[in-house]
Amino acid sequence: MSSRDGVAFTQRFSQGSYVKKVSGEHLPRHGTMDTEIRALDNLCKVLYESIDGTRRLQAEQNLAELTSSPDCLRRCMLLLQSGTAPFAHIVASNTLMKLLSSKIGVSLQQRLELNTYLLHYLDERSAALPPFVLSSLYQLFARITKLGWHDYDMDSQTFPFREPVSTIIKLAEKNSDKGPLAVQLLAVLVSDINSTVGFETITKQRKTASSFRDGYLFDIFELSTSMLRKTVSGGRIGERELSTVSSLLQLSLNCLSFDFIGSLADETNDDNATVQVPTLWRLAFTDGELITMFFRLYNELPIELTTRVLQNIVQLSSLRRTLFSNPERQTYLTHIVKGVKGIMEQPDKLRQQESFHEFCRIVSRLKGNYQLIELMKVEEYSTVIALLADFTEQSLRAYEFSANSTYYLLSFWQRMVSSVPYVKAADPHLLNLYCPKITATYVESRLQYARAVARGDIGDDPLDDQGAIQQVMEQIAIICRCEYEKSAELIVRLFDHDYTIYERSASNPPSAEARESVACLTWLVTIIGAAIQGRASYSNCEEHDVVDGNLICRVLKLMELSDSRLSTGMPGNFKLEVAYLYMLDQFRKIYVSDQIQKISKVYDQLEKNLGLQDETAVITIYARKIITNLKYWGAEEKLVDDSLILLNELSLGFSAGRRLMRLPDIQLLLNNHSCEHFSFLSSEADLMTMRSRTTFYASLMRLLCLDLNDNDATFYSFMQPLTDAVREIYDVFAMSAPTVDQERVKRAVVGLCRDLRGISTACHTKYVFSMLFDWMYPNVFSILVRSVDVWADCTEVVSPILKLLVELCQNRQQRLQFEMSSCSAVLLFREVSKIICTYGTRMLALPKVAPENAYKQRYKNIGTVFAILKMALSGSYIPFGVFRLYGDTCLQDALAMFVKLLTYIPEEEFHSYSKIVQNFHALLESIAQDNMCFLSNIKPEVFTVLMRYVEQATVSLDAVVVTASCSTLDLILNYLYRRLTRAAPPRAHVGAETEGENCIRALEAQPSLLPQMLSTILNASLFEDVKCQWSLSRPLLGLILLQEECFQQWKMELLANQPQDKRAAFEEAFTSLMDGVERNLSTRNKDTFTQNMNMFRKTIQEIIKGDVMSAVQPVPVADMMS
Repeated sequence: MSSRDGVAFTQRFSQGSYVKKVSGEHLPRHGTMDTEIRALDNLCKVLYESIDGTRRLQAEQNLAELTSSPDCLRRCMLLLQSGTAPFAHIVASNTLMKLLSSKIGVSLQQRLELNTYLLHYLDERSAALPPFVLSSLYQLFARITKLGWHDYDMDSQTFPFREPVSTIIKLAEKNSDKGPLAVQLLAVLVSDINSTVGFETITKQRKTASSFRDGYLFDIFELSTSMLRKTVSGGRIGERELSTVSSLLQLSLNCLSFDFIGSLADETNDDNATVQVPTLWRLAFTDGELITMFFRLYNELPIELTTRVLQNIVQLSSLRRTLFSNPERQTYLTHIVKGVKGIMEQPDKLRQQESFHEFCRIVSRLKGNYQLIELMKVEEYSTVIALLADFTEQSLRAYEFSANSTYYLLSFWQRMVSSVPYVKAADPHLLNLYCPKITATYVESRLQYARAVARGDIGDDPLDDQGAIQQVMEQIAIICRCEYEKSAELIVRLFDHDYTIYERSASNPPSAEARESVACLTWLVTIIGAAIQGRASYSNCEEHDVVDGNLICRVLKLMELSDSRLSTGMPGNFKLEVAYLYMLDQFRKIYVSDQIQKISKVYDQLEKNLGLQDETAVITIYARKIITNLKYWGAEEKLVDDSLILLNELSLGFSAGRRLMRLPDIQLLLNNHSCEHFSFLSSEADLMTMRSRTTFYASLMRLLCLDLNDNDATFYSFMQPLTDAVREIYDVFAMSAPTVDQERVKRAVVGLCRDLRGISTACHTKYVFSMLFDWMYPNVFSILVRSVDVWADCTEVVSPILKLLVELCQNRQQRLQFEMSSCSAVLLFREVSKIICTYGTRMLALPKVAPENAYKQRYKNIGTVFAILKMALSGSYIPFGVFRLYGDTCLQDALAMFVKLLTYIPEEEFHSYSKIVQNFHALLESIAQDNMCFLSNIKPEVFTVLMRYVEQATVSLDAVVVTASCSTLDLILNYLYRRLTRAAPPRAHVGAETEGENCIRALEAQPSLLPQMLSTILNASLFEDVKCQWSLSRPLLGLILLQEECFQQWKMELLANQPQDKRAAFEEAFTSLMDGVERNLSTRNKDTFTQNMNMFRKTIQEIIKGDVMSAVQPVPVADMMS
């Protein structure tokens, strides 16, 4: 396309009006093309080049509105065709990508012309454009192609957006001057089709990706590998070819990284990644020639390309096992092992951090994808395992290499050791030679690292990232158990050395030597915890239990010493305390659990060295440590949390919980749990630390309930600190004095709610929960109502209140099934309704918040309100009919507030919040079950929104949402069908809400609503991989009976798109779908239809089997309604 053609192309689009001012310049409403280009160019320059923040912001706002302008497409084409600034092309391509996915959209003909123009534009100008502009234009081409992949031209009987892909593949094969451009286009296209960006639903992306995979991906992969093969065989690679090789490596990597089976794998989890290439690809891999070629590329290409080569090898090392026969797999593994051996023998290129990281991933895949017995059969096994052990030791000693990389090396050794029990004893796996060395190197290198951190030589301390540390400890736990005695001997020797230093250093501040010893002891305590953990996963014996006992005794002795120093006023060490809790938790899991018989040799060592005669004595150690931490470390959220989690876990155990309950320390805790004793219970505590109070009171209440029986006095004595807090808050609200410290009252309310939520969580019986409710009513509920009224804009206060209500409304173990003489359930719902309505009214009157804060400050609490109502309506403990009978509007008020809160969240954003969506659909199902008349009376526009939400949810990836939405739709359709087919009006029921006409008016105003649902569910059932087929089938019969004409139209459209020779089979399948199905929506009739639907789906899939799936097109609702 020439420049003249490009101008003509832009002029074909409609003129518009887009008037904005920036830096004193205007975009004219009616001006020459040159004037518009200059104005747009200026905006782009200001956006990317100006140092004035105000001007940049104004330019960004002006250009952002370009997307919604009716003149958007024409102006973007002006920028592409004639814009002078490089950033003008970026703005144009980014805006066009937004336009493609916007509601305004671009017509089919415009997209086709734009696609053609882009290819010609790149053909003519790619050499003159900078790389970042080219990358943006490649992405635009890929997005247009992806979104138009299934657009079908009935006249030419072709898919017009697929034809350019075939052309580009042929262009790349010719290896002409435009070959590099073609390769780069294909690389971006493969990556973009593998992404969900641009699609409204995952199912649309999977349909496109599957079609692309079946029709084009293998050809593209073969193209990349064949061109790389020519590169290897062509001798020396010049500078000119390096760019093309880089693009080819990226293209092959994108092909191997494709999500072949739609697993939506988590890219952040690399532990068990398997490349699920189709069986049709197997001949490309089975002879091992391909992976050998990539190892040759590693040797021959310059260091800047080795990372990408290794990334390809990672994927090739991860091919699914079932792709190969047993001999083929062994041969393929041999090629990998030889390649790994070659890299380790010449490791110069691994000095680069990225290359080192990718090589570590390859090593991990050796065991992740292959069995130890298969590795041992490789001829070079003994040599390679020795090289890997040496490589691992060197890597662990090197500070400059990231722990993220060495994680993969340790993962390899962990899996190797885990496989030892499955190998015959006579087979020489050699792990007993190398694993003790690796464990020793890890321990010694961590201590060396700890001393360097303590001296200040290194700034980053790995112990600051406890999540990463615990991941590595899970690996060390297994590795160290191989020849455990050797590893334990080293740990004991190092521990005793640093313990001696710590024991004699009682100065404050501590000496440099003491600081280093504490840092080393922290690592050693953590490693001992990991070693104890390893007992659960590795073969063990009594000798190992003795070793465990010796290690545990040393940690407990150190812990006693450090705790005694805390009581004298000496400062403790935070990281050492975290390590104690980690070790104690592993000890609990292995040796203190209810499932463990207390005959272990560990207890012999505890008695011998520390005088701990039985498990009760061990539990006492736990109790004292937890109380010590709560007392002295109340300001440290991490330590308080971990201590309370440990207490909670102990209280959950039957025997451990009862032993805890009998301890004097715990009895003292149950009678003294106010802020005077523990600072984290104070209203002055940090709001984050306050979250621990829920776990604290859940544990205490669980212990109290073990021996509570019918002793009301014990319960009220336990609640006395909370009673005092309630009285104080109640009196403050009663005063309404302006001098009251608002922040302190807020914190008191937050603390009270968190405490009560924890207590309520542990109240599993009707008796205990009724005592709690009687204690709360009415004063606590009055405080909650007043709090949401006064501080509706403060989510830090509102959120704990609403979460407390969620817990109170949950009918756990039927605890809310009160006696017939009790009105507590009714009173509970009335108070809950009052709080919800008060909060909703106040919140809706507040000013709007910034979009980035909307979820945290508004939507999240709305989702919690939905959860409250869901718990209340589905709990089966409230006789809702009595409310209307006696003129109580609490139910109607709560449901009306639900509608108001629902419409507060913008419709286009609603399904972006998964928790809100789950709570909403569960609540809507409950409303449709028992309050259908309420739904019939809501405004028609709101009913329409509800139905649209239900339709979107039926094709959700969340099975819980799909099940709830299908059930809701089924209930609504049952109601509508009964209303539309009944001969006489229904009899009025006392206390029941009168039926409304708004739901009928909504359907009349939106005649496409039900046909759209019918099309969506039919297409999902037949053409998509839906896991909830039973749920989807239930509302389908109702839709068919209510929309028979649309169903017949859908059927005819589907038949018209099929080959002539298969239409008879389709007709027969449709006939069998309704066999035995009557014209009613009884459960038995739906069961018959569901069975027919399952057979219908299988029959349709068998008919189209063998054809390309994309040729069988779902029927758009637009065709049905035409």
